[in-house]
Amino acid sequence: MRPAIVAKVLSLVTTVVSLFLLWGMAWAAWDRTSDLAALGASLLIGLSVSGILFFLGRKASAKDLGPREAFAVVSLSWILCSAIGALPFYLHGSVSTYTDAFFEAMSGFTTTGASVLTNIEANPRGILFWRSLTHWLGGMGIIVLSLAILPFLGVGGMQLFKAEVPGPVPEKLTPRIQQTALLLWGVYVILSLIETFLLMLAGMNLFDALTHTFGTMATGGFSPKNLSVGFYRSPFVDWIITVFMFLAGANFTLHYFALRGRLSVFWKDEEFRFYSWVTLIGTATVMVILLSGNAYDSLGEALRFSAFQVVSILTTTGFVTADFEKWPAYTQLLLLVLMFVGGCAGSTGGGMKNIRILLLARQAGSEIRRLLHPRAVIVPRVGGKVVEREAINSVTVFFIVYMALFVGASLVMTALGLDLVSGISSVAATLGNIGPGLGIVGPMDNYAAIPAAGKWVLSLCMLLGRLELFTVLMLFVPGTWRK
Repeated sequence: MRPAIVAKVLSLVTTVVSLFLLWGMAWAAWDRTSDLAALGASLLIGLSVSGILFFLGRKASAKDLGPREAFAVVSLSWILCSAIGALPFYLHGSVSTYTDAFFEAMSGFTTTGASVLTNIEANPRGILFWRSLTHWLGGMGIIVLSLAILPFLGVGGMQLFKAEVPGPVPEKLTPRIQQTALLLWGVYVILSLIETFLLMLAGMNLFDALTHTFGTMATGGFSPKNLSVGFYRSPFVDWIITVFMFLAGANFTLHYFALRGRLSVFWKDEEFRFYSWVTLIGTATVMVILLSGNAYDSLGEALRFSAFQVVSILTTTGFVTADFEKWPAYTQLLLLVLMFVGGCAGSTGGGMKNIRILLLARQAGSEIRRLLHPRAVIVPRVGGKVVEREAINSVTVFFIVYMALFVGASLVMTALGLDLVSGISSVAATLGNIGPGLGIVGPMDNYAAIPAAGKWVLSLCMLLGRLELFTVLMLFVPGTWRK
């Protein structure tokens, strides 16, 4: 490990993120609200931290970036950016402690959407815009953003790209990693602009349309309204956000090819087909149960609320339009299961990812057939291609570690005084980067009542979930830090 290289790259990443505070300052200046000073002070502190890091790594070259440095840079970048991003909430007084501020910022950057703000609408627009902007920056990835706008990071950029991009197989669209980063962010921006325009057509003002777009495209879930998307009571708004949540949960590589005219790539991709079927079956199941229980008066209404909640939880967005804690227990359990599935590889969604669930299912099927036909050569296939043993092993280890962390963190949360439902669902919701859970962290509640120690545990869960476990766990391996 060469700390000087890590410090230099960290200085560049934190500079990029700190400068985005200017957008929050612009809203505060327009509204002439008191949050302008807090945002400005946060910007100065962020740039000062960047300056110190740059001084410490001034003699290092990004060309020397290796795998160990890449893992450290990615994990520490998200921690430092959350530490800087927390400052506006704390300095303005939106929260009473830095622990709450860090939790809110980590939730924003990791696109979790778990909030400790008890009265969101009481905050000025500069703070709320920054809060939602953290989603948008974290959705496609702060490292990917840095690779896109800082060409000299492209020298060792593939190491950073692999360590940050969600999914077992990060894809390069072009041979040059900087160009790939630019293309991914280009698709992200185009879809964001389209959704913003449609939400304004549906009746939102520019501020609301932008903040809800940030939460949708990043599959984050922060809303400037206490009642989330349910505030608008608009079928048009609900369906727009449902569609774009679904798109954000799909692999952005598919969107790139679709924008180039190759629309068939969606249905040719086996993970996308699996993702679509999970969405359709989940929505249909919830809708039937709600109709049979007379929860809604019409088929259209039941479909709208079922689709929104299922897509929101599956894609790990976390927006809500209904209090699903009042729904039948079976639907709540189904939504809890969907929290573990998540979006597709290469999407902005969290969770285990559909491709891993599909691979595990194929491997299980192969093992069963092998027992029936011991002499047959049976190998799992996805998309018509044989899945290598190394890939199967990787997915299996990921699943085991994910579940072990889930169980361990759940034990810690219940030891801190949470009831069983709240403890389990708070970990599932943060490790999967979803946001709302059940119990005291349900869709109409928030995380304010969680003990301070629990908030730090859940903040770690958010980071582990967003960076796919191993990038963060590498920090705890002694060999990572040896020269």
